[in-house]
Amino acid sequence: MQEQQTDKKRDVVSSFDDNQKATVAVAKIAQRGLAIYTPDLEPGVYDHEDFLAVVKRLVLSKRYARVRVLISNPGKAIRNGNRLVSLGRRLNSYIEFRDVNEEFREDHKEAFIIADDRALMFRADAGKWEGMVGLDEPPIARQHLDVFEKIWQVSEYKRELRQLSI
Repeated sequence: MQEQQTDKKRDVVSSFDDNQKATVAVAKIAQRGLAIYTPDLEPGVYDHEDFLAVVKRLVLSKRYARVRVLISNPGKAIRNGNRLVSLGRRLNSYIEFRDVNEEFREDHKEAFIIADDRALMFRADAGKWEGMVGLDEPPIARQHLDVFEKIWQVSEYKRELRQLSI
């Protein structure tokens, strides 16, 4: 990810490293919570030490903070293991995982992280690293958060992600 200028709030991401940095940058903005939509907890992104430190700081410093994760391919995440899952087991009052409801999997191939209703990193195709990061984009963040909420309401709690031994 290119360095953010003080007057520039939106940037393009196009590589794994860009996504990793953008994810941390978005997470740092969160004051109330994070909403994550991911195919498989994207190894190296959501289990990266910098991201985990930001999440841990968020949920331990704000009693009301919440991290919600929708996973469209939980089987792959369970097979691969992930340190976010381990953190979620220890901080289960703050971090919750759900399996995306089957009816939404075909139409929602994107991947994103939203901080509060303000900042986001979004990729239209979760299988590619190209996307955008907006660190102060409330209208766009709210639009994707509405989609997230709709899917969250009908998706199932994923017990295997709590019991996974990593």
